[in-house]
Amino acid sequence: MLPERIRIKDIAELAHVSVGTVDRVLHDRPGVSESSRQRVEEVLNKLDYHPNMYASALASNKKYHFICLLPLHSQGDYWCDVEKGINAAVAAFSDFHLSLDFRYYDQYESNSFTDESNVILKENPDAVMMAPTTASITRIFTNKLQKALIPFVFVDSTIDGVEPLAFYGQKSIQSGYYAASILMLLSEEKKKIAVIRQLKEGKVGSNQQENREIGFKNYMKENYPNCKILELNLRAKYPEMDESLLDHFFSENPDVSCGITFNSKAYIIGEYLESHPQRNFKLVGYDLLERNTRCLKKKYISFLIAQQPWLQGYYGIKTMCEHLILKKEVKQINFMPIDLLSADNVDFYLKAQQ
Repeated sequence: MLPERIRIKDIAELAHVSVGTVDRVLHDRPGVSESSRQRVEEVLNKLDYHPNMYASALASNKKYHFICLLPLHSQGDYWCDVEKGINAAVAAFSDFHLSLDFRYYDQYESNSFTDESNVILKENPDAVMMAPTTASITRIFTNKLQKALIPFVFVDSTIDGVEPLAFYGQKSIQSGYYAASILMLLSEEKKKIAVIRQLKEGKVGSNQQENREIGFKNYMKENYPNCKILELNLRAKYPEMDESLLDHFFSENPDVSCGITFNSKAYIIGEYLESHPQRNFKLVGYDLLERNTRCLKKKYISFLIAQQPWLQGYYGIKTMCEHLILKKEVKQINFMPIDLLSADNVDFYLKAQQ
């Protein structure tokens, strides 16, 4: 669990002194014994507490307005956990007069991101957190943010050649490379595997998915160049077609025994396999959505790769606060772990995230 924001009361309890004593130490006033001062300073050092920065930020009464630009999503989707982390960070830094608004774009509509980014620029926020779309469209927005001296943070994926204040997410090409190695451990004959996508008008939903597939294919080319990669494209706009498309794919390829999907909706295939138990198919997917986790526990998904979306959201806001309000140096590139989860270890992982 992340620690809550640091209060003078917390410091006093840890140092076993009164709140008044902590206040006198912070403001370098007399009337404090040497032993009490030493205990307070030890706690301040352990907590990395910067009293002058905190005090001046609190005293300034300056209001800060952040905007987060995320893909449109439904309840239970991956982005809900990112939002939970964002809201938790806003609550943790509430003493600093912080307000935050969410904006959303359609991942499959190229104009949607541009339209929302233009609205954001007119609002002139103090900082922006975003999940990037395609590189060319994202760069137009980030160039304008840089010109306006508005810092921005990337979550989930990043863009080559763009310098955000910080990035939180997996190293997506490496993630796809790793996923391929896991899938090939599941493959029995290693002659044929499936890649299953969700497309809308021929497009995947994010550059994160594109990069995962690049890493995946790099591994396959290097290690299994003769393995045939079969492709199935589901239609994001027409979910009612999923079952018939999967039926056709498996009837045409009865000998394919394993596959992967690079987006967070592995449950589409997992739930199909549950309703067709005669299919002997091992699946690797991404992200701990509730429906994905259910399929994992019932072993209709063999492995899930998780990337801690809650922490991405939390750390993104925390970084903007540290940079703008507390004037601290922040780390620019922050890769999240590539966590491999199965039915046997997922409960331990979920408990650790609570």
